[in-house]
Amino acid sequence: MVGFGLAYGGPGAVFWSSLARVTSSWVVSPLIGALVSFLVYKCIRRFVYSARNPGQAAAAAAPIAVFLGVTGISFAAFPLSKTVPIALAQALACGAAGAIAVDRVIRKQLGHLLAKSAKADPEPKPETHPSKNIGFLSDIAGPTGTQLEIVYGVFGYMQILSACFMSFAHGGNDVSNAIGPLAAALSILQGGMSAAEIVIPNDVLAWGGFGIVAGLMMWGYRVIATIGKKITELTPTRGFAAEFAAASVVLGASKLGLPISATHTLVGAVMGVGFARGLNSVRAETVREIVTSWAVTIPAGAFFAVIYTWILTKVLSFVL
Repeated sequence: MVGFGLAYGGPGAVFWSSLARVTSSWVVSPLIGALVSFLVYKCIRRFVYSARNPGQAAAAAAPIAVFLGVTGISFAAFPLSKTVPIALAQALACGAAGAIAVDRVIRKQLGHLLAKSAKADPEPKPETHPSKNIGFLSDIAGPTGTQLEIVYGVFGYMQILSACFMSFAHGGNDVSNAIGPLAAALSILQGGMSAAEIVIPNDVLAWGGFGIVAGLMMWGYRVIATIGKKITELTPTRGFAAEFAAASVVLGASKLGLPISATHTLVGAVMGVGFARGLNSVRAETVREIVTSWAVTIPAGAFFAVIYTWILTKVLSFVL
């Protein structure tokens, strides 16, 4: 967009203040994602890992997390009523239904392990965690054996839901970024100029959804490998914390109309989970490569936009 504006109208055609807000959001969103994921993961370690029975604590915490997530999505993204009290009540009902469904799935799939852990000695054991080190920001040794299997099993299911949450938030923000210029152009062709008059056809939205899915199938494995393996070591609990935190930040930004990058936010969230385990748990080399790629995004995009605009202008002037 900046390159196109420079090519056609010069520096005066670009709203630099708007660009500054967008650029600043790319800096702020990873920081917020890192902070939120840091706190979420510390909560998991404090209230699940340090519990007397971590498996039971994880099974109890999962419905609460689902309740909060589904309620937030329902209220923010799908307001079922224009009246705030009614919309809130409906969102709470959706959250409660989601929590009950997840609790039943967990009890069904991991019930035998939960029963086994319930019959075990309820007193703290050295293999679970040291009872003297349970401060919120302190390091807590994780569970082992059956307890670890339950915790990872519970958060394995939770990570599927958090991945869906992140995908929804990603579609609500990044796909909107791609469709935005097209929607503005269609609005001008139809005679409308204000944002309130922009009506996006459903087939345009469908093409945007198809494009992001096709890109994921073809090239997504490279980004998956970078975020999933090269920044820090991830487990089901860490992956859930990063995705849940990033999705919350991106969804909130989408609600406010801020075109932040879901990838930036998620990378920041993954780094936050790594920092929760210690500064040495984050691979500095990978982070430097990612930040460098972010830094060249605007100038590289502007450069190619200028080149493409110049080429298309020459071609159209020759043809017409």
